[in-house]
Amino acid sequence: MRLLLDTHALLWWTLDDGRLSASARDAIADAANAVYVSAASAWELAIKAGLGRLSLPAALGPLLADELRLNGFSPLAVSVAHALAVRDLAAHHRDPFDRILIAQARLEELTLVSGDHAMRPYGIPLLW
Repeated sequence: MRLLLDTHALLWWTLDDGRLSASARDAIADAANAVYVSAASAWELAIKAGLGRLSLPAALGPLLADELRLNGFSPLAVSVAHALAVRDLAAHHRDPFDRILIAQARLEELTLVSGDHAMRPYGIPLLW
């Protein structure tokens, strides 16, 4: 399976937070699965940390770099095609970071790991 982590799934995995579902945790830990982290999630975390709305145990850049390296996660850049695909999404979800993740999951044929129920109407594969 090819997984794309929603920002909260990435954060909860990184912090070993109990809010990450057992099925999500098992899928992320399964070496048979390819796990992707979007640049949009890094951007969202950077904004929240910069605004003081997110407290992390280490500097965000090294923390994310370590998570990618230690877990074998692959970075996923935001392409022009991803950005343009957002235009075609219905307005079920207004969060711009979530909308780009939905577009990336669609275009790249990834299963989105997310507990956000507002993503269900988009018809993309979800895991939680």
